[in-house]
Amino acid sequence: MRPRVKICCIKSPAEARLAIAHGASALGLVSSMPSGPGVIDETAIARIAAVVPPPIATFLLTSLHDAEEIIAQQRRCRTNTLQLCDYVEFSVYARLRAALSGIALVQVIHVTGDESVDHAQKVAEHVDALLLDSGNPALAVKELGGTGRVHDWSLSRRIRDAVPKPIFLAGGLRSTNVREAIAAVQPFGLDLCSGVRTNDILDEQKLRSFFEAVNAAPAAG
Repeated sequence: MRPRVKICCIKSPAEARLAIAHGASALGLVSSMPSGPGVIDETAIARIAAVVPPPIATFLLTSLHDAEEIIAQQRRCRTNTLQLCDYVEFSVYARLRAALSGIALVQVIHVTGDESVDHAQKVAEHVDALLLDSGNPALAVKELGGTGRVHDWSLSRRIRDAVPKPIFLAGGLRSTNVREAIAAVQPFGLDLCSGVRTNDILDEQKLRSFFEAVNAAPAAG
């Protein structure tokens, strides 16, 4: 099985159509963040989510922590998946489950060290998938994604082997390193933003090259 591909930082219906045409299984729509690329307003997120056909997943990237605020945001944006980019209290997951029936929950794990492996194992039982990224929420201005940096894939592989939920791999992926990334981690899915953009515009040639590299990679066992 080859990994699914999520194209993040989608900014318009036209970008959504382009990503889907090249093989994207999921699209990331970025709401307000303390740092990083791709932020669009909630009206734009709702407009894009409304025109994406099933079975393509639409991920609302949120930095909120309060369950009621996250619930209200999802109801405004109407995506079918919530990507929690910062860490939340475990009680938040139960509240989201109760209020948002049918909405998938994906928790970002910022791969910074051994503690990331421990946290992933604790969180996995509460969500539908984990997304392993290269951010650092401990900084004064939090990095919650979109860094364009590759992290330690050996840690990501440890998480992949330790949890029973699907794993998305993010962080500095591009056509030149994605085959190595797939071999090292064997993730369920891949997630990227800057690797397929030029001057902040979704680049069709980079998209084509990325999907060609993914399709040429040996299928995971």
